[in-house]
Amino acid sequence: MANAKNVLGTPLKLCCGNSGYTREGFCYVPNDDIGNHSVCAIVDDAFLEYSLTQGNDLITPRPEMQFPGLKSGDRWCLCAIRWLHAYEVGVAPKVNMEATHEKALEVIPLAYLEELAV
Repeated sequence: MANAKNVLGTPLKLCCGNSGYTREGFCYVPNDDIGNHSVCAIVDDAFLEYSLTQGNDLITPRPEMQFPGLKSGDRWCLCAIRWLHAYEVGVAPKVNMEATHEKALEVIPLAYLEELAV
């Protein structure tokens, strides 16, 4: 993760605790992360419900996977394509730009992220 950059081209900031593909709290994208968990999102109920209807239950805790379950207001490293799909139907969560890895830009236009930046 050394020298990782965010979508603004500055050093990647911490998204939250126990999040991300590596569960280190940073939304960096290791080579084995085929899901591109690069978007530091602040989830809300609309997004969580949408995700559930798409077969991705982010609400139910899964201790065996070190996953606490999410509630509105939580920060989490989302897959870029999942964020984009939610954006396309109007339920994408807000984004912490400083904690969103630059690899998100391989999937999501910067302008979309800027619309929902906090």
